[in-house]
Amino acid sequence: MVFDRKTLVIPDNTVFDEDKIITSGDVIIGDRCLVEYGVKTDGRIFVGEHVIIDGDLESNNDIRVDIFSRIRGNVKSEANVYLGEKVKVEGHLSVNGDLDVGDSVEVEKGFEAKGWINIRSPIPIVIYIFIYLIQLLKMGHSEEIERILKELEENEDETIPISEVFLFIPNNSIIGLQKSKTDYNLRIGKNTRLVGNFEVKGKIIIGDNSTIHGNIRAADDIFCGKNVEVKGSLITEGDVKIDEDTIITGNVSGRHIYLSKTASVNGTLLAEEGTTFITPFDYHAAEAMRRFEEEVEILEEDNIGE
Repeated sequence: MVFDRKTLVIPDNTVFDEDKIITSGDVIIGDRCLVEYGVKTDGRIFVGEHVIIDGDLESNNDIRVDIFSRIRGNVKSEANVYLGEKVKVEGHLSVNGDLDVGDSVEVEKGFEAKGWINIRSPIPIVIYIFIYLIQLLKMGHSEEIERILKELEENEDETIPISEVFLFIPNNSIIGLQKSKTDYNLRIGKNTRLVGNFEVKGKIIIGDNSTIHGNIRAADDIFCGKNVEVKGSLITEGDVKIDEDTIITGNVSGRHIYLSKTASVNGTLLAEEGTTFITPFDYHAAEAMRRFEEEVEILEEDNIGE
C-alpha cells in the first residue's frame, strides 16, 4: 500500500474493541492526535509529538514515542522502546529489549527492561555538533566540516521504511469512542470491525466485508465495497457508491447515489442529482474503463520525450 500522509488508513482485519485497536503491521500516529483507545499490534508503533493515547500500547516489536506525548495506560514491548523528552507513561513500562529515554520522562507505575538502559543527556544533539564543528574550525579541517554538513543535509529527510500493512493516523486527527475525525481522506480495509461515528473532510473508501457501528460523514465521495454493513447513515456533499450486498441501516444522502440492485438501504435516499441503480456488470465495466483510461494516461506521460 502506498503511504499517503493525508489519508487515515485502517488496514484489513482491524478490530475496534471496547478499549483497544487490534491490528497488524506498523502503527504510525501523527503529531497532536488524540486516540481514545489502546493499540495492540505485531508490528512497530510510532507515536508523534504531543499525542495523547488513553489506553495501553502493546507491540511484539519496537515502540517509539516522541516528545511531550502522554500514554494513559501501560506500555509493553517484546523488543526496544524509545521515549522522547517529557514523555509521560501513567501506567507500567515493560521492555523485553533495550530502553532509551530522554530528559524528564515520567513512568508512574515503574518499569522493567531486560536489555540496556540509556538515559540521554538533556543537551540537544545539535549542540554537540556545533561544538565539534567549532573545534574542527580551530584545527583548520575545512574539508571535514564540508563532509559533515553534506551528510547532515543528505540525512535531513531520511525516512524509516514501514511494513507493507500499516495503520496510519494523520496529524491533528481524533480516533474516539464516540466520534473520530480527520482533515483528510479515510481508507478502511477489508474485514474490519469499527465502532463510532466518522467525520472526514475528504473521501472515504470502505473495503469489502467490513462492519461499522456508527454514522459516516464526508465532504467528498464515499465508496462502500461489497457485503459492507453500516449500522448508521452515510452523509456526504459528494457522490455515494454502494456495491453489491451492502446494508445501510440508516439514511443515505449525497450529490448523486449509485446503488447496486442487490444493496439494501433501510432509511431514506436523498440525492441532489438523482439515484442510479447499477448492476454488477455495469459497475465493473465502468471501473474497468476508468482504470484503462488512467493506465493510458500514465503510458502517454511515460512516453513523453522519447
